[in-house]
Amino acid sequence: MKAQIVSLGGDGIGPEVACEGLRCLQAAARKFAHEFTVLELPFGGAAIEATGEPLPASTLQACLAADAVLLGAIGGPRWSAPEAKVRPEQGLLRLRRELGVYANLRPVAVHPALAEISTLKPQVLEGVDLLFVRELTGGIYFGDKRRDADGAQDVCIYTVAEVERITRVAARLARQRRRKVTSIDKSNVLETSRLWREVTTRVMRDEFADVALEHLLVDAAAMHLIRQPRQFDVLVTENMFGDILTDEAAMLAGSLGLLPSASVGDGRRGLYEPIHGSAPDIASRGIANPIGMILSVALMLRHSFELTKEADALEAAVARALQSGARTADVAMPGSATLSTREVGDAVLAELQRS
Repeated sequence: MKAQIVSLGGDGIGPEVACEGLRCLQAAARKFAHEFTVLELPFGGAAIEATGEPLPASTLQACLAADAVLLGAIGGPRWSAPEAKVRPEQGLLRLRRELGVYANLRPVAVHPALAEISTLKPQVLEGVDLLFVRELTGGIYFGDKRRDADGAQDVCIYTVAEVERITRVAARLARQRRRKVTSIDKSNVLETSRLWREVTTRVMRDEFADVALEHLLVDAAAMHLIRQPRQFDVLVTENMFGDILTDEAAMLAGSLGLLPSASVGDGRRGLYEPIHGSAPDIASRGIANPIGMILSVALMLRHSFELTKEADALEAAVARALQSGARTADVAMPGSATLSTREVGDAVLAELQRS
């Protein structure tokens, strides 16, 4: 197949990990006889420096015309001062909304070779395989924001339609897995969460009776993620809760650098990115973990292009590279040898070529 992909390296370690993701993408294209044309464009803080805007019009138009978008990471202290009027995150929120990618999928699985690096007991981690479905274009991140000398406010709004569609995404995915959905809210306090619980209950009862549903308050969910993570299959939640809980869940796998994500909507085009930030403290040092980015490429192959065989091959190459000891410092045991960002990419490419 042929496809047009926009790559947004962004800031900090973003361009470094994006480079390794693109190398693996093109290697998969050669191996399976596909043609992927990649257009690399400025975004986030880098775009602010170049154009004054985090999402230049030319970048947005290219993303809207593309078959898929890959994103490294954005942000950094240069653009995060309280008085800053233009921030990289503004570009990301707008890009998600313009692309219509309202469902953020974040799979979390513990690779057996990495169980030793976790602070949790091996018996807690064994068999962990869960999927977060985070609502991505509503809630407090997109509500009206105001600030004056006396205070500030961030408005959280959810509509029935927004909750219905994200619930359907979660339930359809659960049908392909273990047929269990856990809906996470704060319905004992928040009116938006009471709406969330009512709507998820109705949709699951009326449309997905074959999928089990449970409700958890967000504070209880945070506890059970660490205490009994094996109990979860698909977890669906609102924007801010999903942002926080998936960072917590990354510690099950061992590092933020390991986890990918896919942001999808009603069409095939998606936005694919590792869940980590721009990590400006390690930028340009060649030590960032590219695995989350490479696995995000695999999600792109699977969800936007329906190339299941190719996605499986890339994910298997990552697993074998980790098993063979290809580790950046964030997932290495103390005192053990580590590889650079590029060297980990090389290890994955070698395994892909051998498959």
